[in-house]
Amino acid sequence: MGVRLEGRKSKPLSRWLWLVKWVLLIPHFIILAFLLLGLILATIVAFVALLFTGSYPRRLFDYNLGVLRWTWRVSFYGYSALATDEYPPFTLGEAPGYPARLEIDYPDGQRSGLPLIGRWLLGFPQYALAVLFAGSGVGLAEHYRVGGGVLHVLVFVVAMLLLFTDDYPTDVFDLVMGFNRWVFRVVAYALFMRPEYPPFRFDPGPGEPSGSADAEPPPVVPRVAG
Repeated sequence: MGVRLEGRKSKPLSRWLWLVKWVLLIPHFIILAFLLLGLILATIVAFVALLFTGSYPRRLFDYNLGVLRWTWRVSFYGYSALATDEYPPFTLGEAPGYPARLEIDYPDGQRSGLPLIGRWLLGFPQYALAVLFAGSGVGLAEHYRVGGGVLHVLVFVVAMLLLFTDDYPTDVFDLVMGFNRWVFRVVAYALFMRPEYPPFRFDPGPGEPSGSADAEPPPVVPRVAG
């Protein structure tokens, strides 16, 4: 699929911080509002370029990837995961030390011409599922708001567990990650950043499943002579 979404749950997590995270995230919300407007414009320009050349302009791709990375970090801290109390950085680039990570492989070549439009229209079943899972934000401007999808029902349960038991069960976290992973795969497809149709596959857990095309390859161990 070429989309790798990962998250590492922090320990311990505050019982009450989630109550005020929406206030703490206001600066991010304001900046993301402008960045997401730029993402929409960049996607329109990229679509025109793809339509005639079959190539996604690299600078536009890097910008859109940066916006999605920023959004995922805010979502992971905020109300799409509540999985860390580490404040997200203000950057479009990679944040290697942050517990939430998103990578999307640059597509070397895509279809051009009218088939590109047909490919995008085929995604409507996936778009509908993404709305069901994440609400109307679908991983973008409203993805980290409270309410609106299955994902946010799960996060509400997490908030109650943190408040009364100081516990974030691993199995619930795995489900939260699975829904977020599905949504961001669909978003990457909808923004023409990946040509492959998103799989109808639920992959829970903090990282990509082992054996999948998106999983990180195992480290190469050098052979010792003798």
